[in-house]
This record gives sequence, structure tokens and C-alpha cells, in this order.
Amino acid sequence: MFFQTLDDKSECVGIYMDGKLIFDSLPGNLTHTWNYSGFLKGKDIEYAKIYCGGKTLDEVCPDSLSSRWEKICSKLRAFMRSFKIADISLEKNCFFDLVPSRFLLEYCYVKDQICQSVFSSHEKPANYNFQVSLNEVLTQMRYRGLNINSKNLFPLLHEPRARRFLKNLNTTSVSCKFNPFGTKTGRLTTEPGSFPILTMDRKYRCVVEPINDFLVELDFNAAELRTLIALQGKTQPQEDIHEWNIKNVYRGLVTREEAKKRIFAWLYNPDSKDYLSSRAYDRGSVVQKYFTQGQVRTFWDKIIPSEERTALNYIIQSTCAENVLRQMIRVHDYLEDKDSFVAFPVHDSIILDLKFEERYLLPEIIKIFGDTALGKFMVNVRAGKDFGNLKKLKL
Repeated sequence: MFFQTLDDKSECVGIYMDGKLIFDSLPGNLTHTWNYSGFLKGKDIEYAKIYCGGKTLDEVCPDSLSSRWEKICSKLRAFMRSFKIADISLEKNCFFDLVPSRFLLEYCYVKDQICQSVFSSHEKPANYNFQVSLNEVLTQMRYRGLNINSKNLFPLLHEPRARRFLKNLNTTSVSCKFNPFGTKTGRLTTEPGSFPILTMDRKYRCVVEPINDFLVELDFNAAELRTLIALQGKTQPQEDIHEWNIKNVYRGLVTREEAKKRIFAWLYNPDSKDYLSSRAYDRGSVVQKYFTQGQVRTFWDKIIPSEERTALNYIIQSTCAENVLRQMIRVHDYLEDKDSFVAFPVHDSIILDLKFEERYLLPEIIKIFGDTALGKFMVNVRAGKDFGNLKKLKL
């Protein structure tokens, strides 16, 4: 049965189904809707937004509905403007409590028609189950929010940029609103109005403090290079990969920093003729395996249109990003009944919010994070009392 949710927060239970608005208690025959909401966790639902690769309702609206949809969206934008003027937060209120039932019925009816069109014209993605799990985790992160302490910026307020950041901080949401469809490769971006966790200056990360006792960062050592090794079918070195390259690729003739710069300069430049790098790492075989007829098909069957020149970048970056997010989901599931939790991801790392009494869990968490479908990845661990001051741990 097709239905539409009236809010995406777990505590705001409300749906439209078969011309009616239903609250609090959900029917058992729900099957298809537009997008995930927190109160649908664990239910076997098909989501149209995942089927169409994250496109918006505007983008997939059939021509036959476009005029009616635009009129409804115009009303929706008017409601949103009124909420902003009245300083009403949609993160603290249920949307269906703020608008007339007549509007909800009209809006959801057309939304339902758009969804039916998507399901009839799009195939189910190969990584559908992963996308559902990812949406569940990201939604929990969004509504848990962050613990922001702007006082940690005070020592930096002699800098104009720091003062501007503080000013913006006072009007910025404390939620991480991640968009899993924001890039071709599947790397996360943040939505407008999100706390800028992915783009903020490293100097200002100190404002993010734990809700529990410590923030712990788990980071794959040279994640993209290890992804290339895995896609070649080779075993992962169980040591710092740049130190391994010094000994096994560059004949001990370079420093660690030089080895790091050299390998990445070669990796993403198809014109590079670095003999030693090419002898150790076979880019060509990976492109041949995962690129054909103008598209990349990744290790997890994600399809990305590409030219041959950009194929290796897409193969590695997409596979690496999905690997990190899949491991994040595994860690999240492990901590489901604990007080500690995954606070947010940042590129190739995840940040845990760890309770002191649960520190004994850390070795198992590290093991889970590093034991990937691409092999056992070396994990770097740092911890601290805020996101800007994390110190390396030796475990």
C-alpha cells in the first residue's frame, strides 16, 4: 500500500494513506513511500527517493502533474516562510501540527502520484539495502544533534574569520543534515542549514564537544590507496602504508612525506609515468575491470557515468566512500543498545561519542571498523574532549 509520511522525526508519527490522515498507530500493510522517516525504522518499505538516485520530487514529477504540484509547492514555501518569520523550529515541532489538514491531504495526494510514477519507471538499485540503512543512521544523527560550546572559540576571536564563524554559529542549526546523494561518487555532503561539519576550518572544530565523555576518531590509514590495493586483489599491508611504500616501492630513498606526495600525485594523474609507482600498483587492470562503455560499475555495483580519463578517480573514491559508510553502519549497529554512539562521519573517518564507562568497547569497535569487505584496513585512533583536540591513541 502506498502512503506518505507527514514528518521525518521518530516522535512525529503521522501518515497519509488512501485519502486519509492517520496518526500515532500505523497500519500493517505499508509498502511504498517517498523517503525514510524515523518512525519507519526496521520496517520493510520501498523508498522512491532511493529508486531515483536522490532526485527531488520536482525533478521526477510527471508533466501531467507539474502544474498542480507547483501550486502546492508555492503554498508549502509560504508556510516555510511564515515559520521562519515566527521563529518556529521544524526540528522541535511536528510539521503536521503547523499546517491545515486540507493542505496535507492535497500535498500528499500529489506526492503519492509522483511516487507511483517513480516506482513504475525506475529499477531498484543494486545497493538499495545499504542506502536504506545509511538513511536510518543519518536520520538518527540529524535529530540527536551536536553539543556545541562556542566558548571554546574565545581564544581565537582576535581573528576576523573566527568572529564571523562565531556569528554564523549563533544562527546555525546544531544538527548534521547529511545528503547521501550529493555527489556522483556517494561521498556525503551536507544540506543547506546544516552544521558545517564537513567544511569547517580545523581551527574551529574545538566547538564540537561530546554529549558523553570523549570524542574518538577512527580513521583508515591511506583509505583510497588501500582501496586500490583491494581492487587489485592484493593483501593489505598491516602497517602504515606510506612506510611500507618507502621500503617496498621507493627503495628507501624518500621520506614519509615525500612518499605520500609521490604516490597520490601518481594515483590521480593518468599522464604520470612514475615507473616505481606503476610497477607496484596496476591502475590499468582496475580501470579495465570496473569501467566499460562510458560508465563505472563499482565493487558494490554503483553505476557512475564517466569518461575513461576520470574512471579511476570515480572507481576508487566511490568504493572508498561506500566502504567507510558501510563500516560506520556496522559500528552503529554494534552500539545500538549502548550509551556510546557514532556521532558523525567526516570523509574517510567516523567520530564516536564515547561514554567513559564503555571505553572497554573500543578494541572491538576498532576491529569491526577495520574488518571490511575489501580486507583488513589499518585503523588510526585519536581521542579527546573536543573535536579540535584529538590525540593519537596506541591500543
